[in-house]
Amino acid sequence: MNKKVRVRFAPSPTGPLHPGGVRTALFNYFFAKKHGGDFILRVEDTDQTRFVPGAEQFIVESLQWCGIQFDEGVHIGGQYGPYRQSERKPMYRQFAEQLIQNGSAYYAFDTPEELEEMKENLKAAKVASPQYNAITRVNMKNSLTLPQDEVQRRLDSGESYVIRFKMPRNEEVRFKDIVRGWVVFNSGQLDDKVLLKSDGMPTYHLANVVDDYSMHISHVIRGEEWLSSTPLHVLLYKNLGWENEMPEFAHLPLLLKPDGDGKLSKRDGDRLGLPFYAINWTDPETGKTTLGYRETGYLPEAYVNFLALLGWNPGDNREIFSLEELVQEFSIERVNKHGARYDFDKLKWFNQQYLRHLSDDQLAEKVTPILSENGIDQSNEFIQEVCRLMKERWSFIQDVWPSTKFFFHDPTSFDEQVVSKKWKDQVPTLIDQIQLGFQKIEHWDALSIENSLKETCAAHGVGTGVVLQALRLTVSGEGAGPAMFEMCALFGKEKVIQRIQFALKTLNG
Repeated sequence: MNKKVRVRFAPSPTGPLHPGGVRTALFNYFFAKKHGGDFILRVEDTDQTRFVPGAEQFIVESLQWCGIQFDEGVHIGGQYGPYRQSERKPMYRQFAEQLIQNGSAYYAFDTPEELEEMKENLKAAKVASPQYNAITRVNMKNSLTLPQDEVQRRLDSGESYVIRFKMPRNEEVRFKDIVRGWVVFNSGQLDDKVLLKSDGMPTYHLANVVDDYSMHISHVIRGEEWLSSTPLHVLLYKNLGWENEMPEFAHLPLLLKPDGDGKLSKRDGDRLGLPFYAINWTDPETGKTTLGYRETGYLPEAYVNFLALLGWNPGDNREIFSLEELVQEFSIERVNKHGARYDFDKLKWFNQQYLRHLSDDQLAEKVTPILSENGIDQSNEFIQEVCRLMKERWSFIQDVWPSTKFFFHDPTSFDEQVVSKKWKDQVPTLIDQIQLGFQKIEHWDALSIENSLKETCAAHGVGTGVVLQALRLTVSGEGAGPAMFEMCALFGKEKVIQRIQFALKTLNG
């Protein structure tokens, strides 16, 4: 690459950050770091009517939770700030006026009523896409149809107006997309987009191009939904004289519903009773909180790994990648053109894998607060052993309680299904003999416990399978759980015997 890589993630603070937005931020981050470039967070808040309080902070916090670090941005500043478009408002007008001067844009004085009337007339004429374009502009009130002195009079009187781009009538607009190859649009299919609104605020299109140019953005990596806007952006670069500074474009595929039928939306998470956003989102209007992945017990590393493989692949069958490995492996050329299914079950699988790969010490650090909330005060060594025995059975940190309750509290009740199926015939007698055998063990460890059980069973002519689940029942109160003999070793000889004797008394009674 000839120039330094500089990419930006530029969300609008109109609500919580969609998973597709997080993935876009990730792909920009991977690309920037892979090429030793800069990653910028710019907030595009030109549409003040849709501004949602708290959305910007939510965006920043969501990305921080994912481990994404920015080199410049709204929350840290930088050489090319400010990074909030509403704070850059004065600079955009000069470029809109420049386009008017070179014949690429014009003033439009049409009222909302006149615009609505134009659309209704076009609908009545069976026009498929009613729009303000090269054909309809000649019948509207703008600086292309009004006499020059009339235009000046309206401007001097302070009459409300917008500045629109003058879309060429029938011109082929071509650009090379890194993901999709050459893309061609005919300008005759495009409308005369507003560049500067009546309040002096730029629209997305003008602000986006001006900011990318002034911030020296080298690559624009964004969602597929912006593909149809790119011809206008290409023409803006051309007509502002910045054609040689135009960034390269890469449009990422959509995230699809779990069944692949349509674009992913929050309703898909709601329907399945699953979180949708990275972190908790509280709607400022309703006060309703939507649980996020962070608060539901997902690990950020698992979430990032999952999103990274939606629409991109490393070229082989590997699935588990650290953030650093994703940076090293990432390539825009390996991004798919087609939409990627958002598989909630796969995300859960990723979380399980990451949970299991945590060291016992790391996991103990995460689960200790949950245990403390439930009144448990145990040594770190004991909690680490519980984590070692149980982590294969957890999908989320929140699964810790009550799944580990029997490690800390002696059972006072017993799984009724197991009791009805297993606690019969000679089993109670065998369990009593087993605990007597346990009392004779001198060196209490998993192997000694297992050997003692086998010896008792052999002496009574039965296999260990006859009593194993019933023994687990007496020790934990549960019908299933971690490795039986290692669990008993952790409890200690005295506690295991005490629990078996209590179960015998309770169940036999």
